[in-house]
Amino acid sequence: MSYPPPSGGWHDPSAPGQQSSPPADPTLPMGGSPIPSQPTPADPYAGINSGDPYAAPGYAPPGYPSAYPTYGNQPSQRQNSLAIAAMIVSIVGALGLCGYGLGGYIGIVGAILGHVSRKQIRERGESGEGFANAGIIVGWIATAIAVLATIGLVVFFVWLANQDPSSYDTSGY
Repeated sequence: MSYPPPSGGWHDPSAPGQQSSPPADPTLPMGGSPIPSQPTPADPYAGINSGDPYAAPGYAPPGYPSAYPTYGNQPSQRQNSLAIAAMIVSIVGALGLCGYGLGGYIGIVGAILGHVSRKQIRERGESGEGFANAGIIVGWIATAIAVLATIGLVVFFVWLANQDPSSYDTSGY
């Protein structure tokens, strides 16, 4: 089956009997005038990108600092190390609850460190108030659970000591 040749000057190079023309010059646009390699004075973006015609208009060339602070170049404040220590000690105290709940008493140290570090943060203008607050909250929660676990263990051992020993069957021995 044969299709009619396309209209509009398009030629299929694989079709028999059609002559193919040489490929078009890539530097010429559809109209035929050459593309300028450098920005022209009539270009509204000339000079913005240091003469780079391929850079995005309106952006500073790479390597120059931005006028606006971004995540990477924000002015840094000094971090209060006692606040970080308070949070770490409080987390260790919370993990210590796994040892019959008595390891939670380490949370007292974390909570006290958190209170001291919050006072230092206010006096010195340092950052780290979130770490200090986390140390205080986790520390007091771990301490409260440790106190409840201690009360539970004391009640259990008092109950165990008050059991009647004659209720055990010792006849098999």
